[in-house]
Amino acid sequence: MATHWRRMLTVFVTAQVLLVVNAFEEEDIPEEWILLHVVQGQIGAGNYSYLRLNHEGKIVLQMRSLKGDADLYVSDVTLHPSFDEYELQSVTCGQDIVHVPAHFRRPVGIGIYGHPSHLESEFEMKVYYDRTVVQYPFGEASYNPEEMEANQKYSQSTEDESQDEESVFWTILIGILKLILEILF
Repeated sequence: MATHWRRMLTVFVTAQVLLVVNAFEEEDIPEEWILLHVVQGQIGAGNYSYLRLNHEGKIVLQMRSLKGDADLYVSDVTLHPSFDEYELQSVTCGQDIVHVPAHFRRPVGIGIYGHPSHLESEFEMKVYYDRTVVQYPFGEASYNPEEMEANQKYSQSTEDESQDEESVFWTILIGILKLILEILF
C-alpha cells in the first residue's frame, strides 16, 4: 500500500515539475501581438534561407534556434539580405527578435543564416502583427527633409522681404528727417 502511494506521489510531483518547466518555456507575448505565421526550417552552416514578408504594419519576427545557431537579417531594400547588406538584424545565440517598422516598404526580405559554428541549424520563427499604438508625448512629429527645406525657404524669403520693407521705410524716414533738419537749420 505504501509503495502505491509513493508511486502516486512521484507521478504527481513529476507532473507538477513538468508543468512548472513548461510554464517557464512559454514566451511572454503581449496581448497586442497577433500570431500570423509559424515557420520551421533547417539551414546548413554558412548558408542562407530567404523568406518574403508582405504583411503591412508593424511586424515582430521572433526566431528561436532549436539546434545550432541561426541568425536573422531583414531588409526593405533587398529580398536577399545578408550579414553584409541588411537594415535590421539579430545575431544572438538564443532567441532572435526583430521589430519591422510599419514604414518599411513591402515586400520585406528576410534572410536566415546558419552560423558556421554548427554543421546544421534548426529554427522556428513566429511572425506577429503588433497592434500597439505608440503615444508621442509631443504629437506625431516626424522629420521630413523636403518639408523642412520648404519651410526654411519660405521663412527666409519672408524674412528677406520684411528686411527689405524695413530698409525702404528707414531710408524714407531718414530722408524726411534730413529734409526737416535742412529747412530748420
